[in-house]
Amino acid sequence: MRASTFILSALGSSVFAAPTFPDLNVAAALPGGIDTVAEYFNLLASKVQASKILIQAPVCDLSKAFLPAAPTPLPPPTAGLYLKHVALGRGTQNYTCDLKNATAVPVANGAVATLFNASCLASTYPDLASSLSRAAIQFNLTENESKLAPSNLGVSGLHYFTTTTTPFFNLDVSQNLKLGEAQCNKTNNTPAPANAAKGQKGEPAVPWLKLVAKAGASGGLQEVYRVETAGGSAPASCKGLTPTFEVQYAAQYWFYAK
Repeated sequence: MRASTFILSALGSSVFAAPTFPDLNVAAALPGGIDTVAEYFNLLASKVQASKILIQAPVCDLSKAFLPAAPTPLPPPTAGLYLKHVALGRGTQNYTCDLKNATAVPVANGAVATLFNASCLASTYPDLASSLSRAAIQFNLTENESKLAPSNLGVSGLHYFTTTTTPFFNLDVSQNLKLGEAQCNKTNNTPAPANAAKGQKGEPAVPWLKLVAKAGASGGLQEVYRVETAGGSAPASCKGLTPTFEVQYAAQYWFYAK
């Protein structure tokens, strides 16, 4: 893993993504990648035009947001929970390879991502939110992330792993939000839709997930869904790879609380 991608946390062995600014990577974009970005801006323009004729500005009401469903749906949020936050995650899925084993396959080794506040986007313009995942994967990760290209969404949190199997979400990094923190267990997964966006090198989209918060979560956080994924999957074998490597991805994270 690149040293510039991670910094050690004061929380012991935890690691998380150092903020890096996604810049348009024309050279690495997939065939048709620029068209994907153009489609996003065309859709954005149509929303802006539509908003001009509204009597009042759209209201950010998460009660009106509906969790996207995969072809094989994940279990629904537990009764009594409410949608507290929606974030667009942009970062890397991380893997290891045993190069001493000729038949080795990549092993998942956590992920790191910066989370961007997409709550109003998901509740007001869900089609635009879905399109943003596809467009964001076309923008490479560089060193000074504070906004999500190609949008102006601000940072609302960080996502990383405290162990190889324990995802962690820190939604307290923004002085304006302070939404809580949670370590989670994965309880369910389902394949991403067949038409899900691929990564910059043609990697399939990682599965959609349902996660449940462990004891000690703050902010009332109870359940987290990873949906609308783009890229992130590892190659089928370790042939030609290094002992550790990263695959860029984008995804929506939906946070439910009590």
